[in-house]
Amino acid sequence: MSTASAEALQAALATVIDPELRRPITELGMVESVSADAAGAVQLAVLLTIAGCPLRDTITNDATEALSRVPGVTSVDVELKVMTSAQREALKEQLRGPGGQRGIPFTKPGSLTKVYAVASGKGGVGKSSVTVNLACALAAQGLRVGIVDADVHGFSVPALMGITQKPTQVDDMILPPVAYGVKVISIGMFVAGNQPVAWRGPMLHRALEQFLTDVYFGDLDALFLDLPPGTGDIAISVAQLLPNAEILVVTTPQAAAADVAERAGTIATQTGQKVAGVIENMSFLEMPDGGRMELFGSGGGAILAERLTAAVGSEVPLLGQIPLDIRLREGGDAGKPVVLAAPETVAARAMETIAEALASRPRGLSGLPLGIQPR
Repeated sequence: MSTASAEALQAALATVIDPELRRPITELGMVESVSADAAGAVQLAVLLTIAGCPLRDTITNDATEALSRVPGVTSVDVELKVMTSAQREALKEQLRGPGGQRGIPFTKPGSLTKVYAVASGKGGVGKSSVTVNLACALAAQGLRVGIVDADVHGFSVPALMGITQKPTQVDDMILPPVAYGVKVISIGMFVAGNQPVAWRGPMLHRALEQFLTDVYFGDLDALFLDLPPGTGDIAISVAQLLPNAEILVVTTPQAAAADVAERAGTIATQTGQKVAGVIENMSFLEMPDGGRMELFGSGGGAILAERLTAAVGSEVPLLGQIPLDIRLREGGDAGKPVVLAAPETVAARAMETIAEALASRPRGLSGLPLGIQPR
């Protein structure tokens, strides 16, 4: 007789996490049936959200491995089925709340997600590299993190994260790919090859709005938006769609770069947003003898932080200085951020320090209803 009880099988399947939704398949209603015969042969029927689920093999392998660890199990046979439209509707309602209502979850009164809009005055300062490394560093600490690649014309996040998978669409809900524990969405996932995106303002706004409403990120601790350079359409749309977003300004040490970056930060005085801090990238090159070569000058980050503090009327800290490092570039080319590929490097440690500063900021309860009624 098999010693694999129904309770043991269900407990094993509860450890199998859906790669896109990041929740147990038992909790998502994906387990149609599971049973074991007297010889320990297990029959499992799994309901996929769509027929062409790109991670069907991952789910099959993870379920097989989990069930094989149950004492008494001798073999596992997984049958993949597809949810009915009614089952998909029930799943969407479970994920989005009653009625499966669409909307931007990060602006709802109960949202505790910290939203960071990573901005720069001009291109070429390493804003996208900073974004993906901070996101991966926070995810490695156990936080739930997402990235919206809002640089529609110059998208680069999928390549920096090594993502080649397309998002999964469940009716009107989009499930973003996950890399290194970070959920990512980008217009680059919807275009063929290196095709350019030639859109004007209204289309850019609609794309960003759709990313925020139709993409299911779940309950995040932090959401990063990689903004295009400057203070154009996307920066304005972010302020409109996510008024609670805080701005992280990336600059280089060069005084001229700080002048330009100041504009990206002072937009907060017009939109009512907060500036979370300044990050100085390409601060120096560490030499073999331990010395530092300041290729782009020095002091730009500190100068920018002082100017923004005066402009917005509240403290804007210099969160960190990230040095030039060939391994940071190599990690980006390979699709593995330096905080994961070479955590011992000075650049990675600087990123980690900034991530720790962001992680230590509490998910504020200010202004949120606590559901307490006086008696």
